Amino acid sequence: MIERLKDSPNAKKIKENIYVVFIECETPGNVGFLARAMANFGLEKLILINPCELKKESYYQATHGKHIVENAEIYTTFDEFLKSKKIDFKIATTGTAGGSYNLDRIPIKAEELGETINFNYTSAIIFGREGNGLYNNEIELCDITVSIPTNPAYPIMNISHAASIIFYEIFKNINQFPVEGLEEATTIEKEYVLKDMEQLISTLNIPEHKKNNGLKTFKNIINRAFITGREAHTLKGILRRLKEKIKE
Repeated sequence: MIERLKDSPNAKKIKENIYVVFIECETPGNVGFLARAMANFGLEKLILINPCELKKESYYQATHGKHIVENAEIYTTFDEFLKSKKIDFKIATTGTAGGSYNLDRIPIKAEELGETINFNYTSAIIFGREGNGLYNNEIELCDITVSIPTNPAYPIMNISHAASIIFYEIFKNINQFPVEGLEEATTIEKEYVLKDMEQLISTLNIPEHKKNNGLKTFKNIINRAFITGREAHTLKGILRRLKEKIKE
C-alpha cells in the first residue's frame, strides 16, 4: 500500500495535510498499533496529547511505522495543539454516538467522510482515550463526528481497528493496483469476443430466439464480469478453436 501511495497525486497532500491525534492514550502498545495503521495508508503526522510513557512496546508494535512514533509531536492539552496548528477541518471519532453520553449532532459514517474529505485542506482525525473516548467539550471543538456502526452489545472498538476502517474509507478510491495484465478489456476487445460467440452460436441447430437469448446472456456476463484484456484474448482463442473444431 505504501508503494502504491507514492505514485498517487494525492500522496504529498496526504502526508502534509492530515494529522492523526490520539488524546491521553493509556496503553503504549496502542500508540504503536495506531502508527502501524497510519503507515499502511501513507499517513505520517501523529499527534499525542498528554500520552502515557512511550515504552519499547510502542516502537515494537509499530513495525514499519516506528518512524511515525519517533517523530510524533507531543502536547500537554488538546487546546495547545489546536492553537499551534492551522487546522481547517477537525474530525472527532466516537463509538457511542448520540444518547445521553454525548452529541447533540448526528455523526456520519466513515464511508461518508471518505466521500467528502478534501486533501487540499489540513484535517485532524481525533481519537480519544481507550477507556472514555473523547469528552463532550473536545467533541464540541470539532467540525464533524464520525462513528462506525458496530454490534450494540459491544460497540467500542480498539483504536487501531477503528482507525484502520476510517483510513481505508478515506483512501480506498485513491490508489489503483499496478499489476500487469489486469487492465480492463477495451470495448473493441469485448466486441471481438462477442462476434466470435455469435458466429459459434449461429452454427447451432436451435431456434433463432434461443440463439438471440444465448448471445444476449453471454454479453451480459462479459459486461458484468469486467474482464481483463488478457482474459478477452484467452476467450477469443478458445472460441476460435471451437469454431475450427465444428468445421472439421
